[in-house]
Amino acid sequence: MTRKKVKLAYITDVTARKSTYKKRKKGIIKKVSELTILCGIPACAIISSPFDSKPEVWPDPERAKQVIQKYLDASVLDESKNVNQESFIMQRIAKAQEQLKKHRQENHEKEMALSMFQYMQGEDLPNNVEELKELNKLIEKNLKEIENKLAVNGESISV
Repeated sequence: MTRKKVKLAYITDVTARKSTYKKRKKGIIKKVSELTILCGIPACAIISSPFDSKPEVWPDPERAKQVIQKYLDASVLDESKNVNQESFIMQRIAKAQEQLKKHRQENHEKEMALSMFQYMQGEDLPNNVEELKELNKLIEKNLKEIENKLAVNGESISV
């Protein structure tokens, strides 16, 4: 047996509106109860009415306060995850800038290593004083690594 389609409009008759309210309120409370049981989640319902002076609270005011407080606390914790378009783009830009900085550093180190190998093959040294200092640091770093590896093997090196 099918139900007839309900026309969603304000019920002008007060007694019909009150009886419909009571039926619907009972249905909503039943749905919330089923939701908590079937899905195992905390839920509450607060239904305010012009017919009653106090709002209807399900399951009880204390547990409803706990659910609401848990929700408010969770929303504060999730604000770090929730981003709008602007903050998302800013995060992406910052991440891209970090990657760019890292790649530039790696490229510079590779260029210095290439300069060192070119010098070892007989090519001229760089003319810039800063490049020479960096090349010197790189050579000293490589020598220390070699010395450490030799020390592990129990050998010695004289430079």
